[in-house]
Amino acid sequence: MKKLFETENSWTGLILRLGLGIVMFPHGMQKVFGWFGGYGFSGTFNFMTGMEHIPAVFAILAIAAESLGSVALIVGVLSRVAAFGIGIEMIVAALMVHMKNGFFMNWSGRQAGEGFEFHVLMVAIATALIFIGGGKLSVDRAIASQKK
Repeated sequence: MKKLFETENSWTGLILRLGLGIVMFPHGMQKVFGWFGGYGFSGTFNFMTGMEHIPAVFAILAIAAESLGSVALIVGVLSRVAAFGIGIEMIVAALMVHMKNGFFMNWSGRQAGEGFEFHVLMVAIATALIFIGGGKLSVDRAIASQKK
């Protein structure tokens, strides 16, 4: 349990944690509340389980990873767990949805959909956070400091 909270007092962890959390936050809020042009929880859940044939438990985990995980990263609580959840979710999204569209994002609008380059970056950041933790100004660091 101690390893989950332990983190160096580094700017690197803070920058990676905030970057991943802030980028993922709107995606999570689309899925939970329908903000930023999303479909909200029921619309997202029904799409994932109905159209995509994703088992309900995995649909809920994906929605939780993006919404709760992004907030956890921004605050810096259980940063490793949140990064792990987002990293796994990005791998699954790349393999199930985006791989067929190739590597590149759809900048020109000429592809059928988005490629998986975004997912590679997200997984790389998540992996780094799993190893180094949340860094400076994280709840994890405050908890780890009290346990010493």
